[in-house]
Amino acid sequence: MRNVVAVSFPKHVWTLLAVHFVASLAHFAHNAEFIAYYPNMPAWLTRDDIYLAWSAVTSAGVAGLVLYRFGLYVLSVLLVGTYGALGLDGLAHYTLALCSEHTLATNATIWF
Repeated sequence: MRNVVAVSFPKHVWTLLAVHFVASLAHFAHNAEFIAYYPNMPAWLTRDDIYLAWSAVTSAGVAGLVLYRFGLYVLSVLLVGTYGALGLDGLAHYTLALCSEHTLATNATIWF
């Protein structure tokens, strides 16, 4: 039998990915369930659209992890980096309304 060395992201990267996953899920779920309380959100945006968007964002991170396992390191790092960068998109809420116009819970999920 051949020796296979499992290559994995460092522990701190796994920790950051886990925190990002939880934070994005919390934010998107809050956004979906309380869409009426987010100021100036487009009227066409529905609860289902928000969950679909979260699935798309998360799939970039998951695809990056899968590609890493297959040894496609450069593409993997690009996808995981994209997943991280997409997390900053929550700050776009502040282009629609000031921080003071959002509820405390809304601001907390955006900052998280």
